[in-house]
Amino acid sequence: MLKVAILDDYQNISQNFLNLKELSRKYEFKVFSEYFLNEEEAIEKLKDFEALLIMRERTKITKNLISNLKKLKYIVTSGMRNKAIDFGAAKDRKIIVSGTEINSNPTAELTWALILGLTRNLKQEIDNMFQGYWQTTVGFELKGKILGLIGLGKVGSQVAKIGKAFGMQVIAWSENLDLSHAKKLDVLPVSKEDLLNTSDFISIHVVMSDRYKNLIKLKEFDMMKKSAFLINTSRGPIVNEEDLIIALSTNIIAGAGIDVYEKEPLPADHKLRFLPNTLLLPHLGYVTAENYSLFYTQMLENLEACVKGKPIRVITND
Repeated sequence: MLKVAILDDYQNISQNFLNLKELSRKYEFKVFSEYFLNEEEAIEKLKDFEALLIMRERTKITKNLISNLKKLKYIVTSGMRNKAIDFGAAKDRKIIVSGTEINSNPTAELTWALILGLTRNLKQEIDNMFQGYWQTTVGFELKGKILGLIGLGKVGSQVAKIGKAFGMQVIAWSENLDLSHAKKLDVLPVSKEDLLNTSDFISIHVVMSDRYKNLIKLKEFDMMKKSAFLINTSRGPIVNEEDLIIALSTNIIAGAGIDVYEKEPLPADHKLRFLPNTLLLPHLGYVTAENYSLFYTQMLENLEACVKGKPIRVITND
């Protein structure tokens, strides 16, 4: 019987979408709801498994991990991209890596939850309501403000459309910005410098890669308006976290709405947790019932196809 590990199920929710009791006639499943403290622990606990079902970019599937999991045959990840997998090592071991579809709209929706939460001081006002207070802050309107998008792909485009609906001026920059697509969305292409200098909100929507790592550092924060807000629902390492803490704690910018971090889960004593001008979420961008249903349904389809020798949704990363 094939031994299958379901990793990164922090909420212990996979069983809501997979009938593990029925599937136990064909597979031996084990659900890991806690993250591994280190790679040695991951190797020890996963050494007997032939298949891993993983949430993208939670557990790092490194060359060392792969080389030590001697029985591993299949890796199935949510999404069709996963920077945490060493694809070269998997290829060398002839391990099949496959992925799933993913809905992009939840991340765009969450981006606006962060923007609105910051503009109307929702965290503070909600907390104050439970303490018995009434109208303790003054928010401001989005209409007429400038929304700067770093990236205008699937998520960025959805964020742009909503920004236009709010009556905002939307501008965008990325290293490979599609000018015709920007024109179609009535989004003004600008330089990175102009975007940083003029935007009231800067929202990040590029795919994590070496060229975008540490894209926003202290130099970039110094270019922003003191009244500007940074939103990151893409990937933590795009923004230098130490510089972000400096920018927020010294009021170089007004605040930030963050859903992604350099290290996840974010340590309980992390400095970001104690800054009053932040709105922090625990990487909820893709965490919806619709996406989880899609992930686990297609993960099982992928696994079944692999077992039959006809793998589907294979990721080569070539």
